[in-house]
Formats: sequence, C-alpha cells, structure tokens
Amino acid sequence: MKSNWTIGIIGGSGLYQMGSLEDAQWIKVETPWGDPSDEILCGRIGQVNVRFLPRHGRGHQIAPSEVNARANIDALKRVGCTDILAISSVGSLQEALPPGHFVVVDQFIDLTRTRPSSFFGNGLVAHVSMAQPVCDRLSGYATKAVRKAGGKVARGGTYLAMEGPQFSTRAESRLYRSWGADVIGMTAMPEAKLAREAELPYALIGMVTDYDCWREDAAFVEVSEVITQMTANGEIARKAAEAFIAALPDKRSASPLDTVLDHAVITAADARDPAMMAKLDAVARRLL
Repeated sequence: MKSNWTIGIIGGSGLYQMGSLEDAQWIKVETPWGDPSDEILCGRIGQVNVRFLPRHGRGHQIAPSEVNARANIDALKRVGCTDILAISSVGSLQEALPPGHFVVVDQFIDLTRTRPSSFFGNGLVAHVSMAQPVCDRLSGYATKAVRKAGGKVARGGTYLAMEGPQFSTRAESRLYRSWGADVIGMTAMPEAKLAREAELPYALIGMVTDYDCWREDAAFVEVSEVITQMTANGEIARKAAEAFIAALPDKRSASPLDTVLDHAVITAADARDPAMMAKLDAVARRLL
C-alpha cells in the first residue's frame, strides 16, 4: 500500500484539471489566510491520495500577484498533503532550454515585491533555511516522470521569480541571464518558501513556453504563442504527474523537511501570541 503518501499537485498555467483521478470530488477548504485559488480536487490514483489545486483557478481567473499562496499551502496542509509537486509555465533564459522542454528546478531567485512570504511574524517568529529550496527526492521522481511522459527535461535549474504581470524588458532579461538564472516565471515564490514553512517537501516542474526577450534576433513574447505552447506542455505535464505518482515507493519514508520547524521557531513558548498560534493550527500543528 502507498496510503501514507498524499500528494498535493499545484497546477500552473496550462494545467487546470486532473482527469485521471478516481473517486474525485471538488472540496471547498477554508483557511485563516483567506480563500485559496479554487476548491481542491480530492481523489486518488491507484493507492495514492491526490489533492489537486489549480494555482490560477479554473479558467485562469487569478493574476500572478493576486494568487493567495498562503491560503493555497495552508489548504493543502489541511487536506492531509505530505508532499507537493508544483507545475508552472516558465520562459527560458538559456538557448539550451527551448520551448517545449521541461526543467525540474533546484534553485530560486526571488524578485517578488508585493506578496506575503511567510506564515510567521510578530508574536511568533521563525526562520527556515532555504539554502536547498526543493526536495531532492521528489525532484528525482519528477525528472524520471517527465521522461516517461515523453518530455525532454533538464534536472536542475535556477528559477527567477518576477512580480509581473508584465513580461520582462530586454535589459532585465539580459541581467537575469548574467545572474545565472535559467528560467523565469511569476508564481513559484513565495509558494516554495511557504511550503517549507509548512513542512511540506516541494518540487517544481517548469514547462518552457517561450524564450524570454533576451534574444536579439527573436520577436517579443506574445500571449497567443505562449498559450499554444502551454497547451502542448499541459498534456505532457498531466502524463508526468500520473507517472510521478505511479512511481512512488510503496511506503513514504521520513524526510528531513518534515521537521524543519524544530530548528526554525525562535520565539519562546511562553511568549508566543495565541492569535498567531491559532492561525497556524494547520501549518505548524505538529510543533504547536
């Protein structure tokens, strides 16, 4: 049995449904952080429990800066997720990552500015490590799953998270390349940080839709072209998610990321704000 895995799948642009789930039903989840992007599609694939959340809502109604990442992660924790596989459309900053390729990201540069990036704050302070921001175990499974689904995939890459919703200027795009970024997107941060705070191992599959505007001889990014490539990528991503789940070991062994808050909370127990503790009833239930 694989019953101790409950995989949360966050579907990005191009992946709004999971049609392969058995016993599937959409469930509304309330959180102290507001409404998540949509209801959560709860079901299973074989013996693995799956919880699917479309990041932008069904029909792509929510702009990148308006995605309530705290509510999304909290909701996935509330419905029992043990791990998260995120899927996100990205632009390429490297010639070797053309449209249609996939990247299993292992690092981030966070340039978002307007989004709450932590569950913690005044009254209950915590500092989690983000030196290695993704789960290596999940990333390995994800890489193999994309290959099995017929996709071309690179294992490892740096994702630059920009605010959006506008695409980059050419000067910005070239600057990001000089920093060593490989792909660019608008949604993985603060999502990955919040998953870490919620003690949910996290991996991200980036689906390349276009070259960002750094190429001198290329036309600027157009949404219509992105949507065309996004649709093609989405079919591979769906198959990859299914292959990822099918390949999980029969038993989920413990991950060091399951207990990161043991070494992150700095506020003394007798000084913690009860209101903050109440809001963290799902995210930090193991510790508090």
